[in-house]
Amino acid sequence: MNLLIKYLSLCWFKNNPADLFPSKSFMWKTVVFYLISGIIVEGLIADPADGSLEVSLRAIMALSSIALLLLIIKKRHYFSQLFTAIFICENFIMTLAIGAEALDFVMVMNHNEYREIISISLAVLLVSWYIAIVSYIFRQLLEFKMSTSIISAFSYFILTYGIPMLFMDI
Repeated sequence: MNLLIKYLSLCWFKNNPADLFPSKSFMWKTVVFYLISGIIVEGLIADPADGSLEVSLRAIMALSSIALLLLIIKKRHYFSQLFTAIFICENFIMTLAIGAEALDFVMVMNHNEYREIISISLAVLLVSWYIAIVSYIFRQLLEFKMSTSIISAFSYFILTYGIPMLFMDI
């Protein structure tokens, strides 16, 4: 539990993922939670079968993107730390997204006239926060400059969300 709290602190831009050493069990539990929470969110938005496939593709893209980045910059020994840090923070954001989806459902049922504005605002906030967190993790763990970490985080977001989404549209 202590390790989880330390990883969650990354969501508030505290701690350094280089100082955190996850066990294999902790890493795989993170992946399982990622898959389950992603399937819930995608199931609320679209067809559960398509959502499950898209979440699986995102997980594959995330793992391969992280591995490729670390191979290119010759820091593959950081894989478990980087992978776990990103996935824990993404799981936190995904949990908030589930709450946002539930709020959207309630607003639809209550015919709230500001539902669309609120939902889009929450989505933009969560995506921006996610990119900021991943940027922070890159900057802390890989010692990237600010501009490089932001570009890398945005690229990572496009790779892990954009490509699977495009694949699902085909």
